[in-house]
Amino acid sequence: MGRTDRHSWTEVRERIRARILDGTYHAGQKLPRDEDLAAELGCARSTVQRAMRDLADAGMIERRRKGGSRVRLDPVTRATFEIPVIRQEVEQAGKKYDYRLIDRALAIPPAGDLAKFELPRPREMLRIRALHLADGKPHVFEDRWVCPETVPEILTLDLARENANEWLVRNKPYSRCDLRFLAIGAGAREAEILACPPGAALFVIERTTWIGPDPITSVRAVAAPGYQLTTRA
Repeated sequence: MGRTDRHSWTEVRERIRARILDGTYHAGQKLPRDEDLAAELGCARSTVQRAMRDLADAGMIERRRKGGSRVRLDPVTRATFEIPVIRQEVEQAGKKYDYRLIDRALAIPPAGDLAKFELPRPREMLRIRALHLADGKPHVFEDRWVCPETVPEILTLDLARENANEWLVRNKPYSRCDLRFLAIGAGAREAEILACPPGAALFVIERTTWIGPDPITSVRAVAAPGYQLTTRA
């Protein structure tokens, strides 16, 4: 058996996938040529090509004839759930997107939020509360915690100009995502922020992501009445 036969295409796929998830290959970056990866990883070029096709099918990279391979700007783990970029949702519906930062602060999350991260001890995190708008009307209210130890860049990001939802999707691909969908009646706070009557039925997504064992973010996204979620599996 020659040197180029040592790795299966699935092993090569997982090595490239790990580099995308840990940021070695960042969103939008052009990947090395197939032949260069084959030489580096000690496998046949056809093995790399098979691995790349699978990564493209999974939505993590784009393959173009004579254009090589590139990490998607919105890398996803489609086997479970594609995290929506709210701005894109609004614009695809033909509406004008806007965003408003309500507040941001470093604090230790309450016990219920810490439990979502499965952490053994309390840890200071950045809380971000923000409102996404469609045609000037409230669309989604986000109450989010981000772990600065995993995402140190979040502390210097201008969150009044750039929303955490889109930035995290583009810059912090996850290896694990826990999801919870529920409906609630609007309380006084939700009714005020989302400009809806108290008690109105609201759709809620609670989502926590990790990279390996390290927590990235946990968000509670409360959508205004009439919101529709679409995704691809």
